Amino acid sequence: MQEDIQEVLERIIRPILQADGGDIELVNVQDGVVSIRLKGACFRCPMSTVTLKMGIERVLREKVPGVKEVLSV
Repeated sequence: MQEDIQEVLERIIRPILQADGGDIELVNVQDGVVSIRLKGACFRCPMSTVTLKMGIERVLREKVPGVKEVLSV
C-alpha cells in the first residue's frame, strides 16, 4: 500500500503542488491512515486544509484501495 501511495503522490499530486511552489512528503501509513507533510508554499497556505481533504485525500482514496484518511503532520 505504501508503494502505491508514493506512486500516486509522485505521479499525480506532487506536480500539481510544485506548480504552486509547494511539495509533499509521505511520513507514514498505518491502518489506512496516511500521514503527510506539506512543504514550501503549501505549508503556510490558508487553503492547505482544503487541499489536504478535497484534493490529496480524495485522490488517494480513489486511486489506492484501503486509504481511509489523510492527515497532515
